[in-house]
Amino acid sequence: MKKVLIANRGEIAVRIIRTLKEMDVRSVAVYSTADRGSLHVTMADEAICIGPPKSSESYLDIDRILQAAEAAGADAIHPGYGFLSETPEFARRCEAAGIIFIGPGSEIMKRMGDKAEARKTMKEAGVPVIPGSKGVVDSFDAVREVAEEIGFPIVIKAVSGGGGKGMRFVEREETLEKQYKEAKKEAKNAFNDDRIYVEKYIPKARHIEVQVIGDGRGGAVHLFERDCSIQRKNQKLIEEAPAAVLSDASRKDITEKTAAAIGKLAYAGAGTVEYLYVEEEDAFYFIEMNTRIQVEHTISEMITGVDIIRLQVEVALFDTFSIRQEDIEINGFAVECRINAENPAKGFMPAPGEIERLHFGLGNGVRVDTHVFAGYHIPPNYDSMIAKIIAHAGDRAAAIKKMRHVLGETVISPIDTTLDFQHYLMNHPKYIDNAVDIKFLERNGIIE
Repeated sequence: MKKVLIANRGEIAVRIIRTLKEMDVRSVAVYSTADRGSLHVTMADEAICIGPPKSSESYLDIDRILQAAEAAGADAIHPGYGFLSETPEFARRCEAAGIIFIGPGSEIMKRMGDKAEARKTMKEAGVPVIPGSKGVVDSFDAVREVAEEIGFPIVIKAVSGGGGKGMRFVEREETLEKQYKEAKKEAKNAFNDDRIYVEKYIPKARHIEVQVIGDGRGGAVHLFERDCSIQRKNQKLIEEAPAAVLSDASRKDITEKTAAAIGKLAYAGAGTVEYLYVEEEDAFYFIEMNTRIQVEHTISEMITGVDIIRLQVEVALFDTFSIRQEDIEINGFAVECRINAENPAKGFMPAPGEIERLHFGLGNGVRVDTHVFAGYHIPPNYDSMIAKIIAHAGDRAAAIKKMRHVLGETVISPIDTTLDFQHYLMNHPKYIDNAVDIKFLERNGIIE
């Protein structure tokens, strides 16, 4: 029997373990001392403590995770999302140790994780990209030259960026040098890599991403697209699938182009290619590729009936690819709300603590991915997301209506959460009318 170690925690660890059980694959959980009582620890076939609460000494410690995998006799490691999931060195170390990394190879991960290189690669593969620098810009003079060529406003981005770190929007030349220095400093602090590149700033756009799965041998399929435009500080709050704004022709064009590009890479496993979509132009512009499972993979699963985690495991562990593009169809509409232990009234301040009362609204077409339970203590050490609530229905209006009912029925107390904030958004007239873009919250005075 095969055995997989999950190098992660929280809801994604629980999600992976459930699919492994269905596949008769044994699971090994790793946990920090702060997560000793977590759900993924009790659900797994085996569990190994890998260190103290600090991530750098547990979930981000490659040596400790590999030692746990070797001690457990694991055949493979599933990295989930976050932590080491997009770290080429981790994938390389797994390869060197003879442990299968459930994801793309380290070289492809490195290539697509370098945002300047990824931009170049996707452009060569026929995917549309935002006007900007040809690659890394290594001086302020080079940044100024690119800015003069493409025109203000521009965006300075960290090559190793993510979560909005190392990103600066520059509207005019007078602030360019200051923003350039700030972007490099923040990138260095966050990623130990201060390399940056430049793109034209698109003031109004949606965030649309295509879910892909590659067989590692030149074949790839897509599971259509998601609209993730409702964001706060570049962090997604609400996701929808499919993107209701797209025509059938636009959907077919971008999904097929994306799958073809991923096939050319001989990419193995699940990945997501992210775009800015300018509705007025019906135009897509490549942003980046995430070489891992996404938080919002759930809604793609709901509209296609495909278990993405299962496909990841099949490709990596069993070298099989049991899906054809012609078998994948869109069935209805799904919307996901992320529920975080945060206080929106206090600038979304994290709100760790013990959950005393817990009830999730349920019903036909409702899915809840979570790792929390009544009596669970949310530690202050990690990401504040505690649940994902997904509603699936025949169309967008019906899915939103169902989500409102589910959120209204859900109780999580006494800690502060974004539950009521999400319920407010589900009732916002402009959201209901699908009049959204990536600055929706700011444009409508919902946040500063």
